[in-house]
Order: sequence, then structure tokens, then C-alpha cells
Amino acid sequence: MDTKAEVRDFLRSRRARVTPQQVGLPDFGGGARRVRGLRREELALVAGMSVDYYVRLERGNLAGVSEGILESLSRALGLDDAEHAHLFDLARAQNASATTRRWTPSATVRPNVQRVLDSITAPAWVRNGRSDFLAGNALARALYSPLFSEPSGTPNAARFAFLDPRGREFWRDWDAVAGDMVAVLRAEAVRTPYDRGLTDLVGELSTRSAAFRQRWAAHDVMRHRTGVKRVHHPTVGDLDLTYEAMELVADAGLTLVVYSTEPGSPSEERLQLLANLAATTVAAVPETEDA
Repeated sequence: MDTKAEVRDFLRSRRARVTPQQVGLPDFGGGARRVRGLRREELALVAGMSVDYYVRLERGNLAGVSEGILESLSRALGLDDAEHAHLFDLARAQNASATTRRWTPSATVRPNVQRVLDSITAPAWVRNGRSDFLAGNALARALYSPLFSEPSGTPNAARFAFLDPRGREFWRDWDAVAGDMVAVLRAEAVRTPYDRGLTDLVGELSTRSAAFRQRWAAHDVMRHRTGVKRVHHPTVGDLDLTYEAMELVADAGLTLVVYSTEPGSPSEERLQLLANLAATTVAAVPETEDA
């Protein structure tokens, strides 16, 4: 990953969306402005730094930059929580020494985590930062059954969304979901720059999907914490699901996601039907006889 290019493009894209009016500056150029958003000298003024220093930052050089400077820059750009964290991750990646510990997310789920998943009655699954479906309970596997149609490999939500035509049918608000997935992957790419699996995934999606390339170029970032998923399940139909995402503290890079439905809603009835079907399927699988 070229961190200088990441810093440069991220800062330019964030500066382009801030108008003089938003930061209390007069717009002397009016409609004749030749740049989108703030000029460099305007942002430097708002951030409380010299123009030369900001130009250095926007060229991708965050070496030795203090937290105070990053905080000022974040405020001037109006960064949200995910973007703020991303800026600090970029600085850490660029300032990392040769002795800095290089880590990648866990690739497996501990047996105790699987037992926790199995004890949850709602759909619950564990993913890593590149959206691999690493483990789940029976209802989560039934919910995401289209992801498991491939005979081999770890099911991956991003690959399904961009490379499988059924992805657009499964997520009823596919455009928003696709944008969120790319934003999560971009943030993860800076947070875990040594994750070869993530690098390979981004390369594959960039090569094979124009929709992915377009969204990747926007440099948007986010972190999944809570929200709504609107899916069309091939067996039970439309489901509106709220989710909560919780990081597994003991397993770096892994996140537990749990879904729920509005009590008394059609989605609750359909999810219960899916649960019954999943339980029936599990019960119908014969036990393997000992050799």
C-alpha cells in the first residue's frame, strides 16, 4: 500500500467537499471558483497552520505529525468518527518503524465463540475486516445461504455483492450496501496493511468490478457498528433487520454481528419461519455412523 498516495487522495477528497460557508469564510470567488471545496490556503487558515505546512501534509507526508495537528486538521475538514480514526491510522501506518509489530486478523474462530453463537437465538455470525463469513449459528447460515453456494473457499460478503449477480437481488438497497462495504474495506486496508488476504481481495474486486473501482476511488471510509439490513431472502422473502456489531476483544480483527427484527412485524414472522426451516434441515441430517 502506498501510504503517501492514500494520504494525498484522502485529504484532497475531504477538502473538496468543504465549502467556505461551512467554515465561516467569505467566498470571494463565488461561482467562479476553480476548485471544488476549500482552497489549500483556506483550509490551512481554518486548521491554524501555515500554507506550506498543509501543502506538505496533502502531498502525503505525515511523518512526525503530532496528534494536535491531526486533531486540528480533522476539525477543519469536518471528519466524522470513522474518517477521524482513518486519518490517525494513516499517520500510524506512515510513522511505523521497522520494529513495529505487524499483525493480521485472526483467521479462525475459537470453539468457545462458536458455542456463544450457537446459544444465541437470533442470527449471529463472526466476520473479519474483509467481510469473510468465518462462523455463525444455524440461523445466520440460513439467512446468508446464497453466500454458501460456492463449493469451496470462505464465503465473503463483498465478493458476493460485487461479483455474483444474486448480490443485487439479495440486498434490496444494494447501492448503499455496496458503498458501505467498500468504505469498510478501505478503512481496514490502512488499519491492517499487512493482511495479504485483504490485499488480494481488493485487487480481485478492482480488476473484475467497475462498480467496485468507482466506489474505491471515492476514498470513503466507515466502520460497521449498528444499522439496518434490508434483504430479499430466496426462501422467505423480504426481511428488515437491525444489527449490532461488537468487536471480539480477545480475537484481534474479528467482529460479532447479531441481527434482530421489530416485534410483531412481518420480518419477525418471516425470520421465525426461516428459523423453523433451518431447524428442520439440521434435524434431517443423518448422523454419521462410526467406521
